[in-house]
Amino acid sequence: MPICRPALSTVAILTFITTWNSFLWPLLVLNQTRSQTIPVGLASLVSNSNIQYAEVMASSVLGFLPLIAVFLVFQRQIVQGVATTGIK
Repeated sequence: MPICRPALSTVAILTFITTWNSFLWPLLVLNQTRSQTIPVGLASLVSNSNIQYAEVMASSVLGFLPLIAVFLVFQRQIVQGVATTGIK
């Protein structure tokens, strides 16, 4: 199991990022604004005639912070996984 730890953490990070950034399925399924994901909420701020730049940028930064936090938590496992992949 110690050898699999970097691979499992990488899979966990990629799964979290994919789930966090999901756009199409939540756009089709969710109709309440309270339960929308960050990308769907950002898309609702942009219209054909008006783009609210300040709100889009602030929401983007707030939506990006959890991704950075997850990466920083698993950073050691990612580096170990990259370092040990080439060693036989």
